[in-house]
Amino acid sequence: MIDATTALKRLKDGNQRFVNGLRSIDTMMSHTRRDKLTGGQEPFAIILGCSDSRVPAEIVFDQGLGDLFVIRVAGNIVAPSQIGSVEFAASQFNTRLVVVLGHSSCGAVCATVEEMKRPKSEQSKNIKSIVDRIRPSVEPFKVTELWNDEDALVEEAMRANVRASANQLRHGSDILEDLSENHELLIVGAEYSLETGEVIFFEGLPDKI
Repeated sequence: MIDATTALKRLKDGNQRFVNGLRSIDTMMSHTRRDKLTGGQEPFAIILGCSDSRVPAEIVFDQGLGDLFVIRVAGNIVAPSQIGSVEFAASQFNTRLVVVLGHSSCGAVCATVEEMKRPKSEQSKNIKSIVDRIRPSVEPFKVTELWNDEDALVEEAMRANVRASANQLRHGSDILEDLSENHELLIVGAEYSLETGEVIFFEGLPDKI
């Protein structure tokens, strides 16, 4: 079992390689571990990220087969199925780090802002279910100057949405809450930059990191 601090450093180091256009030998050779993984898995981190095709967690963090337990959904929102997936990995595999990974120019956040400014009379109820989960993170910005600066608004709303998702994981599950309170699980928020490839961890980090 890898502790949360070590897991976080491993992700940061992997992302730095990605930014620099490098790949580790372990990552490139991870396919050779395929047979060993048929009997079980020990992912060192859980990633709740967006479904955006430009943000594949294994590539962004330069990790290989069996390294990450990845949950992807538009807007990195938290619903019961996502909470259950995190619970499963944390309890079954003793994974000690959860990263809620948002990203710049998130389409789901943009769609939420657009819907709030120009409501559509016809919208898929399924897309609406995503927008409705992001909306509370955007709502406070309606009374700020950011409401008239869409680029800045989307950036701040994305970070607010990441914070909200991380908080939901911490307090929306007895299992995860107990693990967090007993310092057996660290839940952090991060942002991936489409422009630079860099991941910035900005929420939930302990003081010693």
